[in-house]
Amino acid sequence: MQKKQSSGGLEGILKGLTGLTEALGDLAEKGGKLSQTKEFQVKGKNNEPLKGVYGFSVKMGLGNEEIKVEPFGNIRKTKSGGKSIVHEIREPMVDVLEEEDGVLVVAEMPGVEAGDIKVDLKDDILSIHGERGDKKYSKELLLPGSFKKSQMTVSAKNGIVEIKCRK
Repeated sequence: MQKKQSSGGLEGILKGLTGLTEALGDLAEKGGKLSQTKEFQVKGKNNEPLKGVYGFSVKMGLGNEEIKVEPFGNIRKTKSGGKSIVHEIREPMVDVLEEEDGVLVVAEMPGVEAGDIKVDLKDDILSIHGERGDKKYSKELLLPGSFKKSQMTVSAKNGIVEIKCRK
């Protein structure tokens, strides 16, 4: 389930929180995934327009499975001072799925084609970078085991990047 939240002042925020609370209740009962995204325009260093994107994904299994909340987007806090800033590079939403013969990593990178993606794998650290025009993405992941780059395949279609790491 994916929702895109629009702005609307205090009323919009309260409506969004109410909807989020209801969706989380449904998620707790049925298991699954929920994500929320918020977009807005800001001015960059040289007054160039930057698109701020921030969101989160909540994944919840049935029973005693863990709850996982993962942020994505291009808004991060500075290490000193805790001020939020908009970066040119977005962090894509990523799922890591363990399979019998390895791991499947699925990343959402809208606007990026297969030739725009660079992937690096060192033991259990996977780095994904994609860039096309003003769309720039980067993510570093810790995989649930060590893999060899020679056993990795990368494909992309309609902004969905799939990376398979075989054992």
